[in-house]
Amino acid sequence: MESLENDSLITEHELVQHTALKGMDYAEYRNLVQDLARKGQTTGPVQSEANIDYTQLNDRRMARWDKTLKFPVEVEKRIAELETKLLFLVITESWCGDASPSLPVMNKIAELNPNIELKMVLRDENLELMDAFLTHGARSIPKLIIFDVERERILGEWGPRPTAATQMAEAYKQQHGTLSAAFKKDLQMWYNKDKGKNILEDLLGLLPLK
Repeated sequence: MESLENDSLITEHELVQHTALKGMDYAEYRNLVQDLARKGQTTGPVQSEANIDYTQLNDRRMARWDKTLKFPVEVEKRIAELETKLLFLVITESWCGDASPSLPVMNKIAELNPNIELKMVLRDENLELMDAFLTHGARSIPKLIIFDVERERILGEWGPRPTAATQMAEAYKQQHGTLSAAFKKDLQMWYNKDKGKNILEDLLGLLPLK
């Protein structure tokens, strides 16, 4: 991709379209994470032991979510009837703990309707896009951008966590300042118990469904 750094006239929707051209589909992203986990590596410039461990853990988590995730039949029907052509562009990294339960939900939605195209790009290779979609001024991931292809407009964005998990994290930060390793472990247990329901609810609220 040609650098857009000197193009002050580029709009957010043009940035989304341009970046999506080099995005990975879900199978490509899963293959990347699996390969990195096997080699003891991670995405991003920081090849730390922690990021490598998280990459390996996330690979196992996504494999489990891919096999066990289920939607209610009526929800599948609503998604399948969506007529608007959408792009789901996700900014992520292999070490991101909140991505492991979220990406499988996004992929299952996309699998239910050919009008939805899911693409993943890595945050640290796409900082211009990331900085256009910050969360409270931070480069938080995963970040999903929902783009209406035919009307060329952004319908909404989501991330880095579903509504309930966000409330949990904010309450913890108010009391303790930063998220501890213990909290992150508890959060993953919440994700497992919730089984993607809150993520799905959030995303359905952003889609132009009947």
